[in-house]
Amino acid sequence: MPMDISLTELEQAINHWRALRPSRGEERALSPEVDALATVYALMIFHRRRSVPLDTLEPQARELMENWRKYQGTP
Repeated sequence: MPMDISLTELEQAINHWRALRPSRGEERALSPEVDALATVYALMIFHRRRSVPLDTLEPQARELMENWRKYQGTP
């Protein structure tokens, strides 16, 4: 059964990972975790998608979302 990731969930996950892995350095570069999720976010906005199937995400982004859901207690 495919699970979708909503734009709201993705925003919450990005904020979670930003708190755990904040930007660093003078350039304020995103952490690899936030960067992976921000890419998904940007593509969803560009394509005007409200949700995307979890299984279509790149492996790193999928793992980050799964870990965030476990942290939230969401299946």
